This record gives sequence, structure tokens and C-alpha cells, in this order.
Amino acid sequence: MEFFWYVVLMGILAVYLVLDGYDFGAGIIHLFFADTEKDKKAITNAIGPFWDANEVWLIAAGGVLFFAFPTLYASSFSGFYLPLIMILWLLIFRAIGLEMRGQVHNHMWESIWDKAFGIASLLLALFFGIALGNIVRGVNLGMVQNGVSTQEAHYFFLPLWNPTFSPQANELGIIDWFTLFLGVVSVVALTIHGANWIIYKTNSALNPKLKKVVFALNIVLLVLVCISLQIWHFIEPKPFHNFVENPILWFFPLLTFVGVLGLFKVRSFKKDGHGFVFSTLFLVGGFASTAVSIFPNVLPSTNKVNPSLTIYNTAAHEYGLNAGLSWFFIALFLVIIYFIIQYRVFSGKMDDIGYGEH
Repeated sequence: MEFFWYVVLMGILAVYLVLDGYDFGAGIIHLFFADTEKDKKAITNAIGPFWDANEVWLIAAGGVLFFAFPTLYASSFSGFYLPLIMILWLLIFRAIGLEMRGQVHNHMWESIWDKAFGIASLLLALFFGIALGNIVRGVNLGMVQNGVSTQEAHYFFLPLWNPTFSPQANELGIIDWFTLFLGVVSVVALTIHGANWIIYKTNSALNPKLKKVVFALNIVLLVLVCISLQIWHFIEPKPFHNFVENPILWFFPLLTFVGVLGLFKVRSFKKDGHGFVFSTLFLVGGFASTAVSIFPNVLPSTNKVNPSLTIYNTAAHEYGLNAGLSWFFIALFLVIIYFIIQYRVFSGKMDDIGYGEH
């Protein structure tokens, strides 16, 4: 049952990454590439009916984490308290940036909320990449000092950064050169993803420019991915041991590279949705590859005193995991029905679906 709920949790996070990921990317595009009012309207129209529903997947992930892996929930929400609060505020500012812009038709007012929406989207993409970097790198569980735990074995707390900015320091921080690098990868990948969504859902005059942006950023993304595979060895001496033991798992890295290589044809795709499909393949493949690489760990320990948190030592009692099955399938059915209706109602191009003009 632990493995089943782990797959459910990873699945929900992957869906969130794909769906809210294009919202973050659209916000970054809005910040840097939307020069005219018409461009800005096209971007907000593309995500307007979807962005708030997409955030539900993050809430669902938190609910499954609380229900199925309560020890991990308690550990991570206390240890990552500071960045989680920052993410919460960024989510708020992104939302009010979208909702408040159209309340007053004044250039200064609109400019302020445009910046709030764009900067919040950029920082959210960065912080979620940094968060993934922290999971891969691990934390000092038990707050070990001089070989002795000063706290409970699953407890930790991290400041934003440490003086050395090193991922191998005794006093770790949220941000170091490794986690920041993955944050940059996240920003580039989600910018591409958001651009592909805008191309898919609009006939904006911005689209030809965005195809060039996607092609250029995809070169950067490929270089960053190759570098990340090299620097991973500084964090984990044997980062591919799970793939070696189970060759079928190479499917996920293959999916990642199919996605990134397919994006090089973005300028010649006959259908606008093909770019979004390939960026989705990259995101899902990359996220799954990362999760598989550290499995069964869900939060590695950087010391030898306390064991890493795994899907087995953080899971709820077997009875609770079994009891939740029926409720999960009911909820899954309702969510699927909701999203089918939503995406059918708002199928096709969104140029004529105004948003934020009330």
C-alpha cells in the first residue's frame, strides 16, 4: 500500500507540474515578452479559465501527503517552513495580479499588477526547482552536530542559505549552488512550457516570436540538463543505481530526452499543440526520473546518524491506507469528470474569451 500511495502522490505532483507549470511559464512570458496590451490579453486569456483549477492539484498533493505519509508531512512542513511561506505569498500575489489588474483602468495600476503576476510566476518556477534540488540533495535529519543528534531523527530546519553556499556543508541552506542550478533549469523549462501553451491556445501575433523563443531556450535547456547530469555526481556518488538494477526505468530519462529533442522542431510543427505535448513529455519524464533515482527515499539524510525518510518509515498505518482507497477513487472520478467538462467547454483557441475585464 505504501508504494500505491507513493505513485498516487507522484502522479498528482506530475499533473500539477504540467498544469500549473504552464501558468508559471505564461507569467514569465507575460513579464519579458508581452510588449503590447494585445499580447498581454492573449496570455491572460490563454490561462484565465484554468489557472485556479490547476492549483487544486497542489492542495490534493498536500492532502495525500498528510494522509498517507504523515511523518514526511510533519518533517518537511516544519523544516521547509520559511520557503513554504514564501511560496504561499507568491501564489497569493500571482492570483491577485491576475484578478486585480482589470479592476481599475489606469496604466500605473495595470503595470503594478502585471509586474506582480510576472515576478511571482518567475519566483514560483525558481522556488519549485530549488525545492526539487533540496529533495535530491537531502537534509541534515536530526540536526546532527559533531556526530550527535540534537533533535528528533526526522526533524530539521534550514535557513535560506549558508555562508559557504555549498550543498555539502554541515550547516545546509535552502539555496546553494546545486539547488539554485536546478531552480534555473525549472525556470527555463517552464518558460518553454508556458510559451507552448500560449501558442496552442491562441492565435496571437506573439506566437511566431514565441516559437523562436522556445527554440533558443531549448538549446539552453539541453545544455543545462547535460550539466545537471554531471554535477549530480557531487551530490550522489551513484545517482543511477536504481536504473542499473531495473533497466525498465530508463524509460523515464528516454521520455525526457524525447521531449527536449522534439522541441527543436517547434518552428515546423503543423499543429500548435505538438510543442505543448513535447514540453509535457520533458517535464513528466524529468520529474519521474528524479523521483525514481532516489527511490525508496523521499527525503535523504545527509548524515550517517539518522536514516533517510522513505515511503516505508514515513507511511501511515496499513489500516488507514486501505480505508482511504474507496474515497480516493470517488474523488478521482469526480476530478476527472470536472476536468473533462472544463477542457471541453474551453477547447480550441481562447482569443475571444476575455479575462480580467470585470
